[in-house]
Amino acid sequence: MSLSALFLTAAGVGLAVAAPVGPMGMLCIRRTLTDGPRAGLAIGFGIACGDAAYGLVAALGLVGVSQFMLAYDRPLHIAAGLFLLYLGLRTFFQKPADQPATLRANGSWWRAYASAFLLTLTNPQTVIMFAALFATLAPRGPFSTSIAMTTVLGVFCGSIAWWCVLVTMVSGARHALGARVRQWIDRIAGLALAAFGVAEIRRAM
Repeated sequence: MSLSALFLTAAGVGLAVAAPVGPMGMLCIRRTLTDGPRAGLAIGFGIACGDAAYGLVAALGLVGVSQFMLAYDRPLHIAAGLFLLYLGLRTFFQKPADQPATLRANGSWWRAYASAFLLTLTNPQTVIMFAALFATLAPRGPFSTSIAMTTVLGVFCGSIAWWCVLVTMVSGARHALGARVRQWIDRIAGLALAAFGVAEIRRAM
């Protein structure tokens, strides 16, 4: 398999992995509705960067880092669960404004990115997923650095493509939604995020 074909295959995998709507997808949708497409893209970029960071760990064989993260798997899941539970309750009880807000300050953009990036890093089992991915996608023969970087870049680009599509679709309907509809969306998203948080905490027990 050539590097270009490997890149396209890895991008397809990244798109397929990112597409299912989980807690991060709910967070991206909700932030896009409340704060605009820049906030949604910041969330998506943070998720993709978190996945890429773990992909690099798996690709470059940083055994010490991966073993450290896996050794603290339970506290990381608890931290992720508590954060999702907090976000869910905050979202559920938040009162929507009459009009959707815009993400004005660069600091808000970076906070959205950092929260998504750190939340993605609380799932160290992503290293195992990428290790299996590399074993499946890599052509036969020596696993070179170029192959590893091409695979990581492909997954990253596929993931980013999905978040761009999702944010674009949600943004299209954003201004057509009234305050009451957005309040119900917040309640549903809040319950979903809280449920994901409880599931993460139970997973660590």
